[in-house]
Amino acid sequence: MLVAPATLGLLAPVAATANEVTISDFTPAEQLAITNSRVDGLEARLNNVEAGSFSETTTASFSADFAIGAVDGKGVTTIDTDGDETLQAVYGFQIDLNTSFTGEDSLDISLDAGNGATTGALAEFDLNGANDAGGDILAVDGVTYTFPLGSATAFVGDNTDGSMLFTTACVYGGPSNTLDDCANVTAGITGGGVALGASYDFDNGFTTAVGAQFVETGIATVGNADSWAANLAYTTDSYGASVTYAMVEDGTGNDTFTALNGYYSFDNGLNISAGYEIGDLDGHAAAADETEAYFVGINGEVGPGELGAAVGTYGKMTESGGVMPERLMYEAYYSYAVNDGMTITPLIYTVEKSGSTDKDETGIMVKTSFSF
Repeated sequence: MLVAPATLGLLAPVAATANEVTISDFTPAEQLAITNSRVDGLEARLNNVEAGSFSETTTASFSADFAIGAVDGKGVTTIDTDGDETLQAVYGFQIDLNTSFTGEDSLDISLDAGNGATTGALAEFDLNGANDAGGDILAVDGVTYTFPLGSATAFVGDNTDGSMLFTTACVYGGPSNTLDDCANVTAGITGGGVALGASYDFDNGFTTAVGAQFVETGIATVGNADSWAANLAYTTDSYGASVTYAMVEDGTGNDTFTALNGYYSFDNGLNISAGYEIGDLDGHAAAADETEAYFVGINGEVGPGELGAAVGTYGKMTESGGVMPERLMYEAYYSYAVNDGMTITPLIYTVEKSGSTDKDETGIMVKTSFSF
């Protein structure tokens, strides 16, 4: 025991000497300088790479839809003629890019591709990313910048809907391309072009918004198909209502449209949504100066997925000869998630014939959607 303190006393100077040994004792000064210079150069290159990378506030999301189905009676004008019953497959793909510069603003860019046209036999198969031409074309679907304006929120964009900030009181979201607008057909101005608008949230359930969209080649030019609209809504977890008013130039005058929407959600998860729109066509004959659209939809959780069904007018009906022709569409679907990024949705729908000799249109499809 008496030897230990003496031993520690002898080791202490040795340890101190060892701590003073550095790399410079083994490396010439010139080589050390070269090594430090190379390290500095490597750090500079890494900094340059980081500066050219995505911003920390930039995110990207992707989605892809695949559908297979058939339609009978599409475009058939002779009642004893079969429609297009061939089995067809289409797809759609979308990339959404989002960047914030201040934490309160948002620059959004959407890129679409697909081979599903918005017209033709499979037009009701509402595929995310489908384009009008139906070709395998990658196109910019919209560029929008949203930013705070005082206590309100404003946006400006191209190929964007003027109703982007509107609140439509409808919780039905069927997979078809017609009834998912909840009868807010024209009042909720869509169709792209140059758009701008603003919204305000009163933080008590009430929201209000205004929007406008213009033809890109002649913004606010007389005679162009420009649109202005306003929206007022009150929504809660259980129920909601909204009114949307729009004025649309069509070359002959200023048409006006008013849409009323509402929904109610029961405690068991069942939702009921309804909508009604009426339009007044300026510059048209008295017997053909009104339009009408209506819709009722039900959806809710059933088993592992969501079951939904709806009935409504096939778009908006236009008065003819003082009579409002009624052409209805019916649909039913069941959507269930296979996993967090994959959803399968079977759909069946029927559109009533539009004349005395044509056939009803019936379509079935199965759509698989991926998000990642």
